[in-house]
Order: sequence, then structure tokens, then C-alpha cells
Amino acid sequence: MGGNAKKILITEDDPAIMDVLTLILTSNNMTVFCYTNGAALLENRFEIPDLFLIDKQLSGVDGLDICRHLKSQDLTRNIPIIVLSASPHVHGQSVEAGADEFLEKPFSNKNLLLTVRKHLEAK
Repeated sequence: MGGNAKKILITEDDPAIMDVLTLILTSNNMTVFCYTNGAALLENRFEIPDLFLIDKQLSGVDGLDICRHLKSQDLTRNIPIIVLSASPHVHGQSVEAGADEFLEKPFSNKNLLLTVRKHLEAK
């Protein structure tokens, strides 16, 4: 994946899940930017990452609305988005909203890393 650390932007309102995601990704030489709500993403106030990890169920905003917004913007439309949810029925909705991948919670560290790397390498 090259010498530069890949930048992952995570939007997750559960601090425990945010901590796990951050630990897994940073221990695999990725730089992580964490947001607990979608306001910054909807207002385009963030550093452009190599990949988005977005929780479907955020307080105040639906993660799929963020996904649709990011895919409608010139700067972010080609950046991979992985939607996270504990509800398997969200898979189809995620794809319809423009997500590149759906990852069901709970997920294993291995599955998370395989999914993230797959999209970073395809980029």
C-alpha cells in the first residue's frame, strides 16, 4: 500500500466501537480521523481520507444519508465507503445509498482489515 499511511475517516457514535476500530487500524499503520456524529461530513468539514467507515445508526443523522451526500460530492464520490451496522437487512439499503461495502457488527479484526485493505488496494 505504499510508504504513506492510509487515512481512514470513521464516523461512529459508540465510544467502545470507535476505540476498537481505532486500535485495529492504527496498529496496522493507518491514520484514523474520528467523528462521533455526521455533522462535519454533511458540512464537508474534514480532511479527505482514503476510505470512509460510517456507522449506519448515528445519533441525529442516518449514516446512509451521509453516504448519499459523500457520493454526490465531486471531492468524495470516488472514495470507498464501508457502512457498519448490527442489522443485516441494512446491506441492500447501504448499496442503494452508494456504499462500496457493508460490514455487519460484530465483525472480527481480520474481516475488518481484509475489507478495508481490499478497498484501499482497489482505489
